[in-house]
Amino acid sequence: MNDIDTLITDWLTLPDVAERLDLEVSKVRRLIEDGHLVAVRRGDPVVRMIPAELLVNDAPVPHLTGTITVLRDGGFSDLELLEWLFTADDTLPGRPIDHLRRGQRGEVRRRALALAL
Repeated sequence: MNDIDTLITDWLTLPDVAERLDLEVSKVRRLIEDGHLVAVRRGDPVVRMIPAELLVNDAPVPHLTGTITVLRDGGFSDLELLEWLFTADDTLPGRPIDHLRRGQRGEVRRRALALAL
């Protein structure tokens, strides 16, 4: 798979996300637990971080939750899930995250379901 740092260049800490969403950090943690957002441990010191592109108009990307659920149920780790979302797919075309950011979940969800089987 691709190197995550090549695919995702803009990361936010949980306090940064909390500020953008006008929430407390505990609520951001709940969004992660409930599958509305995905965080991975990275950096020095190591902290949980979320790709900035998982937010649009100061909210989680629409339809991201269902895609996260499908991929997790299919055995994807959070890192693998992020790699898939941010890797260009010539058959879409483009990156799945870009389609979700535009509210186009159909093809993304179909591909996620096919991978999860």
